[in-house]
Amino acid sequence: MSEIKKNSRNTENAPKSPFSTQTVAFSHYNNISAQLPIDPKTGKIVGNDVKEQAKQCLLNIQSIVESIGHVMDDAVKLTVFLKNISDIEAVEEVYKVFFKKDLPTLTTVAINALPLDGALLQIDALISNGEGTTPQKALDLVKVTKNTEKAPKSIHSQTVAFSHYNNISAQLPIDPQSGKIVAGGVVEQAEQCLTNIQAILESIGHVMNDVVKTTIFLKNCSDAQAVSGVLTKFFPDYVPARTIVNAIALPIDALVQIDVAVSHGDGTPPQLPEDTRFLIIEANNTQNAPKVSYSHSVAYSHYNHISGQLPLIPETNQIVSGGSVEQTEQCLNNIKAILESIDHKMDDIVKINIQLKNIGDLEAINEVYTSFFNGDLPARTVIGVSAIPLDALVQVDAVVSNSEGTPA
Repeated sequence: MSEIKKNSRNTENAPKSPFSTQTVAFSHYNNISAQLPIDPKTGKIVGNDVKEQAKQCLLNIQSIVESIGHVMDDAVKLTVFLKNISDIEAVEEVYKVFFKKDLPTLTTVAINALPLDGALLQIDALISNGEGTTPQKALDLVKVTKNTEKAPKSIHSQTVAFSHYNNISAQLPIDPQSGKIVAGGVVEQAEQCLTNIQAILESIGHVMNDVVKTTIFLKNCSDAQAVSGVLTKFFPDYVPARTIVNAIALPIDALVQIDVAVSHGDGTPPQLPEDTRFLIIEANNTQNAPKVSYSHSVAYSHYNHISGQLPLIPETNQIVSGGSVEQTEQCLNNIKAILESIDHKMDDIVKINIQLKNIGDLEAINEVYTSFFNGDLPARTVIGVSAIPLDALVQVDAVVSNSEGTPA
């Protein structure tokens, strides 16, 4: 098979950054950098009203999407990072008007800080890319949107499949029969989130072992160990890649929300299920990165998902000495070690996600960040959080192109 190429692009019609590419396409997905409510003509944040800012974020995404010959209805997933969780309904009101067909899947979380003062939110997106990237031939692939009564329903789709991935809306601890948050603490809530995910997967003929990546949003970072115990019940034989994100608030005042990416071997029409349903999930760990109880990387089809990396020295599993710059360098060295262990390199990354304890450190870490790449920079999302596991100052995860695919 010929080597599939990564396609990195920018447009003057959306805000540009020297530290990220607006959109990075690889195979059948486009990865869009988080968009702040910046007017690309002035370079400044628009207004101080969340509806006006949400509209600008989405207009920026729309400009990027249209610049590459796509439309907003090609979106399969949006992630909204809010300063105030109470703004969720106002943002959804704006969000709905940008789509003519079924809404994409959605994850919404309130975080401690955003990269620019005055911003009330930022939004990133994942876009279907039926034409693929060179030398793939364009396919008129169909986006498949589904919902089930066995999981909580809302205005957005529970699952949107495209090609060999299923994108699931982040699940809250809601009992689908009562429509209310389940009784109990974080353990019971995590179990309900995962039960909802399981119900969605079973409704589309999938199982929990088809999950390749979990992102756990926690109200209290100290609950991570308790939630990990619940995860082992749902993944007894194989543990997907994982990232923990501390939220200052979650919808409906939940303690936990869980987001997953799912392998979809049957593909979407006109792909033939009999050709692809037996694709293998390849989970890998290396001694050259910090030891964890979950997978360092999980590859499926043309993507590899890297677990959130903390600034731990692999030999000691202790946080590296120094400040945010040294910790960022260690996180990226750990990602680099994971990639090299599976015969990949940093320039294969298509999307990177950075959590910072102090958002003011962003300018300082950008120099060390860019030093890890020789080619076009990945798409990027940066958020400020009030806590990171092990009291670290930074955590980084990544999505990586996987040109060789995974075997049948």
